[in-house]
Amino acid sequence: MFSTFLQGLITNRTLKYITLPMTLQLRLSFDIDLDKYMNKHHPDVVAYRILSKSLDARNAPRGKKPIYLYTLEAIKEGESFQKVHEELEKVNPPKHKPIFIGAGPAGLFGALRLAEYGVPSIIIERGDVAGKRMLHISKYWRKGELNPESNVCFGEGGAGLFSDGKLITRIKSPLVKYVMNKFVEFGAPEEVAYLSNPHLGSNKIRKIITIMSDRLRELGCEFIYNQKVEELLYSDSSVVGVKLDNGQEIQSDHIILAAGHSAKNLYEHIVENDVAVKPKDFAVGVRIEHPRRYIDSVQHGKFAQELEAARYKLTFHNRSTEKGTYSFCMCPGGYVLSSGTEEDGIVVNGMSNFARNSPWSNSALVVTVKAGEDFDESDPLNGLRFQEEIEKKAYQLSKKYASGRELPAMTLKEFLTGVINSNELPKTSSPSKLFKADLREVLPPFIISHLQEGLKNFDKKMEGYAYDEALIIAPETRTSAPITILRDKHTLESLSHKGLYPCGEGAGYAGGITSAAVDGIKVVESIIEQLKNI
Repeated sequence: MFSTFLQGLITNRTLKYITLPMTLQLRLSFDIDLDKYMNKHHPDVVAYRILSKSLDARNAPRGKKPIYLYTLEAIKEGESFQKVHEELEKVNPPKHKPIFIGAGPAGLFGALRLAEYGVPSIIIERGDVAGKRMLHISKYWRKGELNPESNVCFGEGGAGLFSDGKLITRIKSPLVKYVMNKFVEFGAPEEVAYLSNPHLGSNKIRKIITIMSDRLRELGCEFIYNQKVEELLYSDSSVVGVKLDNGQEIQSDHIILAAGHSAKNLYEHIVENDVAVKPKDFAVGVRIEHPRRYIDSVQHGKFAQELEAARYKLTFHNRSTEKGTYSFCMCPGGYVLSSGTEEDGIVVNGMSNFARNSPWSNSALVVTVKAGEDFDESDPLNGLRFQEEIEKKAYQLSKKYASGRELPAMTLKEFLTGVINSNELPKTSSPSKLFKADLREVLPPFIISHLQEGLKNFDKKMEGYAYDEALIIAPETRTSAPITILRDKHTLESLSHKGLYPCGEGAGYAGGITSAAVDGIKVVESIIEQLKNI
């Protein structure tokens, strides 16, 4: 029901009252039109806006209608919505512009927040602008011609540009709302600001990132594309600039390292120069691909044709090994993509466009890989080498049985039984195509056994999930960074080197577009506090 709040304000001994917008929480059947419902049941409301919206379809497989859960903000005649506008206090820029290494969500949102404080920055991106980057990627998918500097992982927008544009996050931060509102400001549908599981789609987010970059230029920021940071420049225990692969050196007292989870050359460089890091756990596994209509039917029952493409989230914990097996980056109505960054390695990922209308749905199924247990943690880069070994095995298998660009795959039935038949693989969404292979030749035994156990468990939780003709495609290795670049909990500055600010997914502090964007902003807020005290 509505709740009205009156706030008393005393100004010059006069008591004034401000009527705040009313809030309303609704549970409506999915087929009820919200406007019609409001006109009928709350005719005194002249306008409303949605604060949150989520779908509860848990009982749909049993024939019960799915429910939309709404939280609304509503006003009556003579009232108005409160305007939410944050005016940031400008600060004096430092002598040298701050430098962001990487134009992914951490770098772009960090640069935007900094510019809103009146401090323009330099953003260095090893890959190409979003539009041209797509041309490089298309050549890789169709012809196997990899551009090692501009691909699914490198280029304006980061790896998230080709992973469904998911904005779902588990973090709790007031900055999440800021990020969502900025996406809307730059062209995202308004629903992004209030849906519980928002997504932009890889097609829409590319356009939004281009608009965002243009806005940064208007605010005085400088972009350097197609140039890789080869080295950080050091003075004692401080980082004082960067050196690009063309030999150019750029000085700065604020280096924000937001290079993403695949910037291996920078990982190697900082370890060689004793920047404080430690190996971290991550996850490795496969992509599973079902016909979309099948997953929609399993999740939404008889309502499948009336609802959006179905999502799922599945987890299983093995108590004896203390390892988790879980779905990750689920892409309804999506595509399975080849997303490697080296000529001699194969990596898979998934994405969806905004409409989510591909005939297939896919998800990563991954198993926890523990530092110190599954790889030796004496060298902080051994997790990286664990990933590389798997990726190279997949490539070698592809070269043996195909051309080197096709992805190794088998059916779910073959994966569970270990018996490979001579039948052709089912059709796939992947533009790189597939070849039949025994994935035991690619993945470590503990990954295989945990995936098999997890799949059997998932079939109990989501009856029919272990569909015989589902495709198991490997390997999914780039779920997160294999190291953490250590930083102070308060200043967010490197524990070992002043002037260096590790942030985002590549530094081990985020997992997805939204959390990476928030982390970039948090780092900037720390820098601003320092600038205010100079």
